[in-house]
Amino acid sequence: MTPAAITRRGLAIAAVLAGTARADPAFPSRPMRIIVPFGPGGSGDITARLCARHIEAATRQPVVVENRPGANGVIGTMEVRRAPADGYTLLLCTTSTHAANPSLIRNLPYDPEADFDVVGMFGSAGSYVIVRPTSPWRSLPDLVAAARAEPGRFSFAYFNTASRLPPEILNRAAGIQLLGVPYRAVGGAMTDLIAGRVDFIVQETSAADSFLQSGQVRAIAITRAQRWARFPDLPSVAEYYPEMALPGLLGLAVPKGTPLPVQQRLNDLAVEALNSSPMRERLEEFGHTIGRFSLADCAAFARELRVRYARAIALAGIEPE
Repeated sequence: MTPAAITRRGLAIAAVLAGTARADPAFPSRPMRIIVPFGPGGSGDITARLCARHIEAATRQPVVVENRPGANGVIGTMEVRRAPADGYTLLLCTTSTHAANPSLIRNLPYDPEADFDVVGMFGSAGSYVIVRPTSPWRSLPDLVAAARAEPGRFSFAYFNTASRLPPEILNRAAGIQLLGVPYRAVGGAMTDLIAGRVDFIVQETSAADSFLQSGQVRAIAITRAQRWARFPDLPSVAEYYPEMALPGLLGLAVPKGTPLPVQQRLNDLAVEALNSSPMRERLEEFGHTIGRFSLADCAAFARELRVRYARAIALAGIEPE
């Protein structure tokens, strides 16, 4: 390499490094969209819409939220992977898309780390284990006792990893045989739970809260490591089966190759959204962790979660499909 080429290369590297230190004030200059890879009504959908409203107010650019459900988040994720790496198409990345799918899906058509950069995180509050109000189960031990007495009789609905993995772990940890019933989206799962076609569901706090408040369902546990101050009488699953208490991921991701100044600007907007009202108030109500998550924090958390979910999926005995 000639001295001139070395100089040019050094200047290029310096320019990139300088770009990481500050956000691009010109971005965004046109409408954006956030792809939610699951149906409406779930925690990801709620969070994406709250974030979109903040970005619109902060940038004066429209932000459209589009639901692209299917294949445990793969359909929506692939749409963003194919999008230009310019920051204008974002993925609402989740536990499924960026932590569990590599261990659940054989020949996954994307690589969460090689194909995406996570530019924002909104934390995760855990999920309720919920039953119908008429259910005889008042606690997780009640559920386990019934399943032991009648193996294979009782079922749970699931529509993503967060709703499938805890019951599957419970099967192994408690030595029972609960039947999993797959659904395309949360709406159908909740409808069938309320109608009595399935016996319970594990549902994110943000998406299930309105059902609890209206009395349509009843919570018997929460998938957090400790009890939640909001409901101090509701046991954590960790009090009985610690393996069921898994953290989750809700965040924003962009295709790999998105310029670093654009990534930094998106990170700034995500942090602002997370710490602003009304999004902060809504997420705190649902028990989300509120703080500042840098680009490095986002990458490290997603990487650590993939390792943790690989172990949990192996523990649950789930084979990739």
